[in-house]
Amino acid sequence: MNRAVIGATILLGGSAVAGLLWAGLDRSGPTKVSGERLERGRAIYAANCASCHGAKLEGQPDWKSRLPSGRLPAPPHDASGHTWHHPDGVLFRITKEGPAAVVGGGYQSDMPGFAGVLSDEDIHAVLDFIKSTWPEREQQYQAEMSRREREAGQ
Repeated sequence: MNRAVIGATILLGGSAVAGLLWAGLDRSGPTKVSGERLERGRAIYAANCASCHGAKLEGQPDWKSRLPSGRLPAPPHDASGHTWHHPDGVLFRITKEGPAAVVGGGYQSDMPGFAGVLSDEDIHAVLDFIKSTWPEREQQYQAEMSRREREAGQ
């Protein structure tokens, strides 16, 4: 099976799971974050992420189609993308270690890990900023995914 088929299968499967999980959400909502932390995250995002993921979190054009290199363009981090489908631990690990650390199987991406560039606190601030831009529904869904991730890890 080629990578495009595998990627499409993962994307569609993830969307199906997202739909099923949405029906059973605990709608208590995401944790509120201070304005100072969001501004810090916004500045870090602008300096380290916006060049690929877009100043408005819009991602690169045609982000679901492979580039000539065989790699996927940077996805959007706004509500039109799939970032909100992932729990905090996955988002943190992708940012810190790079997508291949999570996807595995020799996956190749143009996104580097930021372990040597950003502190853990910086990464959390960026993720908080990104999450703050999503509509309430996506924030609630992602908060529930993160809650379930934490419970599974206990």
